[in-house]
Amino acid sequence: MQFQKICLPIALAIVLSGCEDGNDGAAGAAGTAGATGATGTAGLTSLLTQTSLEPGNSSCPAGGIMIQSGLDADADGTLASAEITSTEFVCSPNTDRNFNRIATYAVCHQIEANCDTDTETVAEISAVSEDGLTVIYTDSPGNQIGFVDITDPTTPTGLGLLGVGGEPTSVAVAGDFVLVGSNTSTDFINTSGSLEVINIATQTVVRSINLGGQPDSVAVSPDGAFAAVIIENERDEDLGNGAPPQLPAGFLVVVNLTGVPAAWTTTNVVMTGISTLFPSDPEPEYVDINEENIAVVALQENNHIMLVDMATATVVNDFSAGTVDLVNVDATEEDAALISLTESLNMVPREPDGVSWLNNNLFVTADEGDLDGGSRGFTVFNRTGDVVLMSESSLDHLAVSLGHYPDARSGNKGSEPENVEVGTYGNDTFLFVNLERSSLTVVYNVNDPVNPVYMQTLPTAAGPEGAIAIPDRNLLVVSSEEDNRGDKLRGGLNIYQLSTAEASYPTLRSANDSNQTPIPWGAMSGLAADIAVDGLLYAVEDSFYQQNRIFTIDITRTPAMLTAATKIVDTNDILAAITTVTLADNTVDDDDASRIDVFDEADLALLINADKTINIDPEGISMASDGGFWVASEGSGTVGDAGRPVNSLNMLLKTTNAGVIESVVTLPDAVNDTQLRFGFEGVAEYEDAVYVAFQRVWNGEAGARIGRYEPATQAWTFFFYPLETPASQNGGWVGLSDITSLGNGEFMVVERDNQGGPDAAIKRLYRIDLSGLNDGDTVTKTLIRDLTADFAATGGLTPEKVEGAAVTIGGDVWVVNDNDGVDDNSGETQLINLGDIF
Repeated sequence: MQFQKICLPIALAIVLSGCEDGNDGAAGAAGTAGATGATGTAGLTSLLTQTSLEPGNSSCPAGGIMIQSGLDADADGTLASAEITSTEFVCSPNTDRNFNRIATYAVCHQIEANCDTDTETVAEISAVSEDGLTVIYTDSPGNQIGFVDITDPTTPTGLGLLGVGGEPTSVAVAGDFVLVGSNTSTDFINTSGSLEVINIATQTVVRSINLGGQPDSVAVSPDGAFAAVIIENERDEDLGNGAPPQLPAGFLVVVNLTGVPAAWTTTNVVMTGISTLFPSDPEPEYVDINEENIAVVALQENNHIMLVDMATATVVNDFSAGTVDLVNVDATEEDAALISLTESLNMVPREPDGVSWLNNNLFVTADEGDLDGGSRGFTVFNRTGDVVLMSESSLDHLAVSLGHYPDARSGNKGSEPENVEVGTYGNDTFLFVNLERSSLTVVYNVNDPVNPVYMQTLPTAAGPEGAIAIPDRNLLVVSSEEDNRGDKLRGGLNIYQLSTAEASYPTLRSANDSNQTPIPWGAMSGLAADIAVDGLLYAVEDSFYQQNRIFTIDITRTPAMLTAATKIVDTNDILAAITTVTLADNTVDDDDASRIDVFDEADLALLINADKTINIDPEGISMASDGGFWVASEGSGTVGDAGRPVNSLNMLLKTTNAGVIESVVTLPDAVNDTQLRFGFEGVAEYEDAVYVAFQRVWNGEAGARIGRYEPATQAWTFFFYPLETPASQNGGWVGLSDITSLGNGEFMVVERDNQGGPDAAIKRLYRIDLSGLNDGDTVTKTLIRDLTADFAATGGLTPEKVEGAAVTIGGDVWVVNDNDGVDDNSGETQLINLGDIF
């Protein structure tokens, strides 16, 4: 993990060496010079010693450094034990502990016990009671907050919802109370809001404090003396070019929490006239308070940072958040998607969103980028505004390597760092960075805050926003706000536990390519095992990506390693030569009457790129006994449906090991004439034939087709597979996703519904025997395994698309889900080894 470390002459809780002097800070405002004072008495010399600590030390179990300091009282140049006034430890990261997800609580359970509801309900920002047993989260669409009991964190339980009179934007806990920022604004000009003070135990409002504007972030000081409430008064992004200034201006409200809530007082901190960008319209976004009661405030659109003394309610320092230069990033959005880490972005404003103190002198910003952004990283600053460290392009690279990169955001914010949280668990201090569009939480050890150590990456439900560390219970809670039942997304609370268990995620990551950037991947579909080498799998990506590829996966490693991506190419014009319909006018759109129900020359032209790479829809893969691969490509379009023109046929491609197409096989004309868009999904070879599984029933037939193709005779035979009746509370359909040869004429198929999360009902492996069957026969199936428990064991929401399955030489069964290219999807990919289940 690459970072850019800036060496500065600053006072830290650790010792830095080998750093050149940095630039001096800006001079303060000019004033009248006073008279020169008398020379003072020479003070005592300050001394500092460092002592290395071996692993097993009681203060630093993994080893580290002890730093002792004090004044040289006897002027002998040695720090005696009696002269030591401060002892601090910089512990080495404990690599024997990991965070693992132990539960995901979909907050739709608060509305309906089984989440059988279309109502949008989210968990955006969360806080936890002081005893660590109750999580309180904001549900913006419902104008309410939710309470969840995590006494048993593996089985969170909803405790109910409470309306707050407006849109809740943030929560923070102060003693027995939770403070909720409630936005009651009628529009972007007439802004208003309140701070609702709610007793956690009774879930009752004990006071409502008028804030005079639209609140966003709320924070409580570590000593419980103050609360800070950001009044953002956000801009209308649809007004003009969406840029500030758009009054009213934002400000900060300092709440003095002395005494009972009825006695609390407020002071407004004016922030106009300070930032370089849009000084008349500050838009503060996020706030955090350190142990010295200094609040750090991020002004996102102003690209500025302010430090506020809570005791005096005054701005004590401010500075620009500055810009970053990024290399080896993807800054272009293509359709179909193409992840290419080959571009550079220069002078990109950081535009920080979330911010959190690392210690009393250093803080970290989540550099989301917004108005002019795309900074896609995080930065460590000190209180004088110096940049100590920045992550550069590393977060995007990490998302790419894990298959979580959202290519649809390449031209904007990339993986989109949204928020940061810091927590100290025993001797280890961790930084958690939420990537909103990649649905990941990245964990760093920051025992040495200017030398963060990457530890792991955690999967989340879609759209992680808030994070709350609960060190006393070794827990972390991340709240996810994306909720759309139609897209199989449910907002919720992701709960993780720190323990000595091995990290369970990722299950698959990619190696670097020749350019030393990670191999991009996503949307895994078919899966196949090597027929000669135990420990190798192959996979294909579906039509979400252009320039289709075959992936090589080394499953002898943990996590499994994607080591190669082989492009499928039409070097010898085999695909280019297949039969198409000639058009009288090939410039008309695909929904023209002449093109709706036919595969034509214009359709074919779109499947082949100038460099001979291809843009098909690979859904299944199998190794060929004579070398190379069989790839099943699903057809696009439905005959007779003007809204879904036929743009591609279902095709069976034979390639070399290098991905060069050797032959292309299509279905008989009579079958093509009934094409439904749910076509080829899996492929397997057995003896002298190739078998393909159709996803769904075509033309009211007896079941989903399983086709048998004999290359020697070019003959097709079809059997029918009886699909299960949909069992989801949300309806939907059931279909096939893959087929794998088990030998002796037997095959394993993946059967699944098109539902995810609480609505998922059918994710299964079945065995079928095709030996002795005749054309048109219906197969008999036997259940091998219900996969529901296997995906539940990951602690996450059940994925919709369980799409690939394979059996290795050693007999282990592997399954994988399709993450839809991180488009309306969390991006989570679970490559699971079920072991020998036969």
